[in-house]
This record gives sequence, C-alpha cells and structure tokens, in this order.
Amino acid sequence: MNMTQRTLIIETLNKAGKSVILKGWVDTKRDHGKITFIDLRDRTGKIQCVGIGQMSELTIESVVEIEGLVKERPANLVNPHQLTGSIEIEVKNYQILNKAVELPITLDTDGREIGEEPRLKHRYLDLRRERMQRIMRLRSQFLREIREALYKSDFVEIETPMLTKSTKEGARDFLVPSRFQPGKFYALPQSPQQYKQLLMTAGFERYFQVARCIRDEDLRADRGFEFTQLDLEMSFVDRQAVMNEIEMVVKQAVKTVGGKLQQEQFPVVTYQEAMDKYGEDRFDLRTEEEKENGTLAFAWVVDFPFFKKVDKKDVAETRDSKSGWTFTHNPFSAPLPEYETDHLAGKNTDKILTTQYDLVCNGYEVGGGSIRAHTPEALQATFKTMGYSAEEIESGVGHMLKAFAVGTPPHGGIALGLDRLVMLLAGETSLKETIAFPMTSTGRTAVMDAPNEASDEQLTELGIKIVGSSKKQSH
Repeated sequence: MNMTQRTLIIETLNKAGKSVILKGWVDTKRDHGKITFIDLRDRTGKIQCVGIGQMSELTIESVVEIEGLVKERPANLVNPHQLTGSIEIEVKNYQILNKAVELPITLDTDGREIGEEPRLKHRYLDLRRERMQRIMRLRSQFLREIREALYKSDFVEIETPMLTKSTKEGARDFLVPSRFQPGKFYALPQSPQQYKQLLMTAGFERYFQVARCIRDEDLRADRGFEFTQLDLEMSFVDRQAVMNEIEMVVKQAVKTVGGKLQQEQFPVVTYQEAMDKYGEDRFDLRTEEEKENGTLAFAWVVDFPFFKKVDKKDVAETRDSKSGWTFTHNPFSAPLPEYETDHLAGKNTDKILTTQYDLVCNGYEVGGGSIRAHTPEALQATFKTMGYSAEEIESGVGHMLKAFAVGTPPHGGIALGLDRLVMLLAGETSLKETIAFPMTSTGRTAVMDAPNEASDEQLTELGIKIVGSSKKQSH
C-alpha cells in the first residue's frame, strides 16, 4: 500500500482492517487519562480517532495528518448519529500540519447567537461550521443544475465587462477613477443589461452568465452593495416564451437539489390583481403548514405600469427623471403591444403597461425581466417621457440606438436573484447566510478592512483631492 495516498473520511467505510492516512481538522477532543479521542473532519464527514498515550496536545481546529488502522466498533459503542459511527481509527502516528490557537469565535453551534461583526471578521472560521458548509455546497449544486439546464437549451455563457459606463438603472453607480484619463470615471455594473442586449444584436440568440452586480443602494439588514444574479437574454421570443423557459429551468434545478414546489405550474397574477388581493406585488401563497415544511410557492406577476411618478425622496429616481415620470423597472423594457402607439406618441403615460414579468416566491421577488425595446424609436420614446432632449438621449444611450439600427432582433430576458433563491432553498432568512464573504450592515467588507483610505501617492496619481475629510489633501 502506498502510505502517502490520502484517504477521505467517507472512504473509510469500506476499509475496515486497513491502514489509512487521513488529513483534516480536529473537530472535537476528549481526554480520558491516557486515551485521547478526537473527531477528525474533512470535506466528506467526521470520524472518531483514538490515540493511546498521544494526541493530548492537539487543539480544536488544528490541521493534522493521521496514520491509523480502521477498526469496527463494538455494537454497544456504535454512534448512530454519525455516518462513520460504526468504525473508528486506531491512531499509529500523527503529524500536526498547523496548530490552531484559541479560536476568536465558537464553531460548535449554528452560529446564529454570534454577532454579525465577529462572524464576518472571522468568516473563514465561520464558514467551517456544518450549516455554512451545507449552504455553500447547496449554492454550488443549484447553480450547476441551472447551468446544465441552460446548456441543454442551447444557451451560450458569455462574460460582460466589470468596468463600464454609468447607466440609469434605478440605483446609484459605484464610480472608478481612470488613471489614464484624469477626471473621467468608469462605473461598476448595476447589471449587464445593456451588454446582454448588445449580445442579441451580435446574433447569439441565447445568452446567460452568473453576473456580479454592484449597486450603491441604501443598506438593509440582509443587503450589501454586491449581489449575484443569473442573467439571461433570448431573441425572437414573446413574454410567454421567456416565462416558459425560466419556469422549466427553475423547476428542474429546485427539484434536483431537493426543493419542494407548491405547484408544478406557476400561477400568473397581474400586478393589479396582486395589489387588490395581497396589497403588494411580492406575496406569499403558502399555508402555515407549507411554511413549516419549507415549501417553495412560485408565481409570476405581469402587466406592470411602465411609468410612475418620481419619488422625491429617492435620490436615484430624482436624478434619473427630468419630467416627473420615471420607469418602474428599467428603461429598456418594451410596452405591451396594445400600448405601443401611445408609448411612441408620449400619450396616456399613466395607463401604459409594460411587458415586465417578475418571479416571486414566498413573499420575495426572486427574478425580474421583460421583453425589451429593440428599435431606436421605442427606446427614445421612454427617455422622452422622462423629459430627456434628443442630445441627452444620444449622450446617454447613443450606443444602444446605433446597435438597434443595424438589425437587432426582438428579444427579452430575465435576471434571477441567485442569493435569494439559495436563501429560500436553504430555509434561511438572511441573504448573508448564502454568500461566502458578505458585507456587514454598515457596508464594510468581510475579513478585510475596506473601505479604507488611499495613500497620498495613489490619490495624486489619479488626480483626486479629498475634500471635507480629515485625510490630508492631495493635489
């Protein structure tokens, strides 16, 4: 036997009577005089290791390599709560690969009783706990199932840029200064909206990506500046075709990872019906019993108003609109066909309904999309309603107008909130439990201390001066 070959803990189940080398973390430790018991943990599970006259100096969460004999436990000592509870390792030799100091947070609970700051400061430890490992693996599996379903439907996975132009998508942009062009800025993408439409112009017909989106929004308890969406776009489709495709993909992925669906066919509710019946467009269709057993109740919401009056308290809305009207979802949507004439004429603005469709689940919005404007006239009409001049429209979305003038097909798509879908699948109530390194509620990064000050040298190089700050000014 090659003794340098590592055996995973799950593989010990069929190695009774054989010598193995295991590598992992000390999960628990119990000293009984001359005998020390530890539970060793790796990515596949845990197993009890027995050391006679050795291992007493091991500390919890130390990384060790153990060479030992796999032995069957006596029937009265079998642990029915552990997958490897019928066997144990008789330790022959061991090596400490990295000794752990006293831990700053405890790992022997689900972690909910620990404050956010210490959990996120030591997130690399927090992620070791069983609950967090399970959620991260669920996320990975769910994403894999969605990807596989889309590949089977002939979608192409394409990445779009992270450094882009500031766009009007309903939230503040994060700006990135340009060193080569002082005084000019890139924006980080609120979504890949414009690029995915340009990929339809480019003739790919079916695109998707797992997209990082960054918005300078007001923070709430479970929201950071970054989030992940499953982003896709399709050509030569109407609203029903996109909804059918998404419903098929979501159902397949949810069921494959063990999720329970309330209804095999997602109900379709109009925005007005939702407001009349539930008082909001993100409603929960579950019974109390279904809430307890983790059922997922999906539904579509359609027929939204295209425009709404600007909320004067909303900085992004006030900044985006010049007429008092702004879009309800995004400016790149198309109206429903029967409202196209009014839309192009700029009439009956309050009556125009859009092709927007939202996917809701258990009281949350988990996706949103629409059939898009694909002609220059349709996109120009939206910005005219918002009070923009021809020059301002050209300056803001001229690149889209040019693309729409060279053979862009009718198209539509959706963005699914991956973090939120995983949260619902995992039975959690906070998005942060589904993200490996989420931000704190005060907008600070996990583990690393950001945002932090830039050096004078960096600021000078970028031509930036900090005003109204204790930081020494750069010129």
